[in-house]
Amino acid sequence: MKVVVEADGGSRGNPGPAGYGAVVRDAATGAVLVERAEGIGVATNNVAEYQGLLAGLRAAAELGADEVDVRMDSKLVVEQMSGRWKIKHDTLKPIAAQAKEVAEGFARVRYEWIPRARNSHADRLANEAMDAQSGKAPLAERPAEVPATGWTGATGTPTRFLLVRHGQTELSVERRYSGHGEVPLTELGARQAKAVASRVAALTGVAADTPVISSPLGRARQTAAAVAEATGGSVEVHQGLVETDFGAWERLSFAEAAQRDPKLHARWLADPTVYPPDGESFAEVHDRVRRVRDQLVTRFGDRTVIVVSHVTPIKSLLRMGLDAGPSLLYRLHLDLASLSVVEFYADGNASVRLVNDTSHLA
Repeated sequence: MKVVVEADGGSRGNPGPAGYGAVVRDAATGAVLVERAEGIGVATNNVAEYQGLLAGLRAAAELGADEVDVRMDSKLVVEQMSGRWKIKHDTLKPIAAQAKEVAEGFARVRYEWIPRARNSHADRLANEAMDAQSGKAPLAERPAEVPATGWTGATGTPTRFLLVRHGQTELSVERRYSGHGEVPLTELGARQAKAVASRVAALTGVAADTPVISSPLGRARQTAAAVAEATGGSVEVHQGLVETDFGAWERLSFAEAAQRDPKLHARWLADPTVYPPDGESFAEVHDRVRRVRDQLVTRFGDRTVIVVSHVTPIKSLLRMGLDAGPSLLYRLHLDLASLSVVEFYADGNASVRLVNDTSHLA
């Protein structure tokens, strides 16, 4: 039996109140087999990460696994367990020894470093463990006078945006520009919508009264309807969340648009102020989405808001959260039915919590 172990740990203070999270998945299907999470008192980040690894390996052993792929966003743990880096800190040596002892029971163990965004499930479990240990309320329930991210200087409780991209359509399968035109979800797209809906409904702070705000386009409204069904809420349409208007390039492939307007297409890829024939520039999209963001923050205050939209509007909201330049639009990938999370504070601060999570589609 081959499994994947994803593990993470954290410390609020380093050292400070710490906890770990670990997930064991079936390597063939990606299905979650076991979750482990625990607060471990006061410790460092590295100790918590090693404890997460140990918990994941032990869970894999209990399942009877013989091959294990370990994936962590801790470069230190991955390199040390792979034998490429020495373990210098005395506090880590006994935990690493325990992990190696468990690992010796498998036929094969491979360690791989992954970006933090791909380790979101274990990271969430670790944070939930730390919250439970401290007795702290979930972020959406904290009183307004408590700083939610003290190291940034942000104060109060933010408006939390859960950003959902719509499910698959025929145009997305064929990788064609899909802007203002109507195209329904495929059968797979409908299943993806239900999967992301279930994920969103299970998040802390989401309830029947959580607003579900959707683009007016059918593919987004279908996805939003699945979300509302899962949460028990209702869908509100906002015109400002519509996808970019690709004008004459609508339904063309990248190659077809480049062949039709080679010079313009090349300029469009490099300059967000350039627009397709009879279409809309990315700069214009960014401006209208910023207005939507401001409206929703003013209207909903410290609540959680579910936004169901498209690639460009979601990238624009993440760009605002990161205070990044327009190059982010060309460098950030967002999958169909993915979930991202960004928080906006009344004082102008922001925090991006999650980007392009598709763990619910495994």
